Amino acid sequence: MRRALALAFLLVPALAAEAIVVLGAAQWNGRPSPVFAARLELAARLFREGKAPLVLVTGGRAEGARYAEGEVGCRYLEARGLPRAALRCETESRSTWENLKAARRLFGPAEVIVVTDAPHLPRALLYARRLGLRARGAAVQGRFALRYRWRERLYYLLSLALPAPP
Repeated sequence: MRRALALAFLLVPALAAEAIVVLGAAQWNGRPSPVFAARLELAARLFREGKAPLVLVTGGRAEGARYAEGEVGCRYLEARGLPRAALRCETESRSTWENLKAARRLFGPAEVIVVTDAPHLPRALLYARRLGLRARGAAVQGRFALRYRWRERLYYLLSLALPAPP
């Protein structure tokens, strides 16, 4: 009986989320950086697989930049065949917390798939859940610098111990 239930669980497709939320990363003069492009490619794949009907690309303008990450990411996804009607482009946020606050404002307490790098995902999911999103993650895998991995671990631990940002 146990095996039959386990098999049935594996054969039932995963329930779709209400949206895919791509956390911003650097853009270079209107083009996504390789890190950002990898996040966008993963989001595009999830969208094509029917995991969610909408994709929110987050990220504002870095100081001195001409373009916001959100607008660059939306153009990138549209150029790769995602329908404009399925894209939401957030262009004001400047941090992970602000990215996810924007998602909460747009979608309410929705079920979302948060797309970011593997080292960043635990902290991003912690923030999303603190904001009331029903979040699961999709991580971009790769070879990340040791310094980045340790920084994210430290930020995660600090986030557990400290109250949420305003």
